Amino acid sequence: MDETIEARLARLGVTLPAAAAAAANYLPYARHGEVLYISGQLPLTVQGVAWRGRLGESVSMEDGRKAARLCAINILAQAKAALDGDLERIRQVLRITGYVASTPQFHEQHLVVNGASDFLVEALGDRGRHARAAVGMAALPLDAAVEIDAILAVG
Repeated sequence: MDETIEARLARLGVTLPAAAAAAANYLPYARHGEVLYISGQLPLTVQGVAWRGRLGESVSMEDGRKAARLCAINILAQAKAALDGDLERIRQVLRITGYVASTPQFHEQHLVVNGASDFLVEALGDRGRHARAAVGMAALPLDAAVEIDAILAVG
């Protein structure tokens, strides 16, 4: 039998945090049939936003990738909350959109968002492979360096 998602996370040394509450008038996730939409997740820890600023200015590529990875961890935390704690109900990550706060001269948003894509494949195996977009933004909420949303097929 394939390794469970929880076992993969444990092997990766990842403990999912509690899903963050919505910070405004929106839902942290919404489900319609077998599709789960997860609102944009920031690189949040219990201390707050872990990486602030813009790529090409005050945030390094390495830190941008770490921020994207943390966003993906927070996506899985939201999915776990939406699926009554059962990550095995994830059938496929269909798409992620990565928003990277960056200067006009920074053109490697796709490499930053690889931090999330790589983690999702590590954690979910083939179920983590997805379509995606990676776009540059002048600024993001709370001065976060990265924000990522997701669409998942679930059972």
